Amino acid sequence: MSAAEDRSYDPRQDRPYDPRQDRPIAGLFADLARETTNLARTEIELAKAELTEKAGQAAGGVAFLAAGGLIAFAGVLVLLAAAVLALATVVAPWLAAVIVGVVVLAIGGVIALMGKNRLKPENLQPRRTMETLRDDKRWAKSQLAR
Repeated sequence: MSAAEDRSYDPRQDRPYDPRQDRPIAGLFADLARETTNLARTEIELAKAELTEKAGQAAGGVAFLAAGGLIAFAGVLVLLAAAVLALATVVAPWLAAVIVGVVVLAIGGVIALMGKNRLKPENLQPRRTMETLRDDKRWAKSQLAR
């Protein structure tokens, strides 16, 4: 086989022959569309894999957070028992338990009310975003009026 018949080498350009150079534009656009689709699919698969990995890490973090919360709760209970025992040296043990219980309930009630107030619908509205959207709407209308 001669060099002229060998399609793997292009003597005019002194480099290997690339069959894609002789393809019509429509074929190149088809390749571009196919490769773009493949790239998008690959990126989506990578994102899925990474999100799965991150979800696993988050689940581990949540487990540690829950365990820490339970241990801290146990510590609070022990401190409350100590408060009852300390107060029992001054008043009757049953009265010490009632006093500590009422104080803890009052503190819990105040904290719960604070949380409830923060969850009101008007407190959850994205005010800055809404104002920015209104500004954008006004700007768009002014641009259309020109």
